Amino acid sequence: MVAIIDYDAGNIKSVEKAVTALGKEALITGDAKEILAADHVILPGVGAFGEAMEKLSAYGLVDTIKEVVSRGIPFLGICLGLQLLFERSEESPGVEGLGILEGEIVRIPESSGLKIPHIGWNSLRYPYEGRLFRGLPEESYVYFVHSYYLRARDPEIVKAVTGYGCTIHASVEKDNVFACQFHPEKSSAAGMTILKNFLETGEENGCIQKG
Repeated sequence: MVAIIDYDAGNIKSVEKAVTALGKEALITGDAKEILAADHVILPGVGAFGEAMEKLSAYGLVDTIKEVVSRGIPFLGICLGLQLLFERSEESPGVEGLGILEGEIVRIPESSGLKIPHIGWNSLRYPYEGRLFRGLPEESYVYFVHSYYLRARDPEIVKAVTGYGCTIHASVEKDNVFACQFHPEKSSAAGMTILKNFLETGEENGCIQKG
């Protein structure tokens, strides 16, 4: 079962639809026991960093997410869900992120001819091999909607980048934690391949600890 974390941050139903299209059972939930019983966990989200962290805290989900990670359950952050995994964001000064990964979220710089927010399709390059992109060639296109982007502290966790006035860290991977700034659930066949690859992680190394 795939738990999709519900914390009133939107972008839930499209993720559920994509997961079920891949033949997996999906459960939209904010219940810690249900989340921790899942085989895979997805944190979607659109909106503001500070407000999202406030909701995660209010719903008691901060510790739940950290426990998911510590148990080795495959975890995927999407869009705002990627940003929340890191330490801080320029969007919400003084607000601490989950701090599961090291780095910060910064605003896309103003650049001639480029609109912010960045909305649309961009191609990916792979600086390091990532499990999410198995079978997906470089220059595959995925769909972005964002005004802020990741600067990861450790370049080796960055598995995909794109360009939009700067180099954007588009996807990261560390152990059982995966995240995408783009929306795989809205990225046609390429996105479905990425989600399929995520849903196939975890079991092969026997790292998942339930209970």
